[in-house]
Amino acid sequence: GLMIYKMYLKTEHSDENIEFWLACEAYKKITSQRKRTSMARKLFTGYIQPQAPKEVNIDSPVRRMIIRNMKKPTGACFDEAQKIIYMHMERDSYPRFLKSNFYQSLKHSLQTNGNDSRIN
Repeated sequence: GLMIYKMYLKTEHSDENIEFWLACEAYKKITSQRKRTSMARKLFTGYIQPQAPKEVNIDSPVRRMIIRNMKKPTGACFDEAQKIIYMHMERDSYPRFLKSNFYQSLKHSLQTNGNDSRIN
């Protein structure tokens, strides 16, 4: 399911949202401060800083908070940004995904194949 949703987001040019969310989940599991700092820099330069290659849509106060947190990143450094991105997906792209031809075709295909396999 996740891979299908990610493929759909690519068609909308918003796959950075799921990539950032997943990267944040991996980031939270890091226990080494050295590794955490390195990963925090990658998340910041890839998704947070203005004009980042895959800049996510977060508000200025959250961006400023992350900039302050970059001095000594904690496991919760990106939590607010991650919540915002999740909310964007939950309220915007995921409902569109469920209504999309992309999803409807896949759903129909799975239902059809599922019915065929029950017959055999």
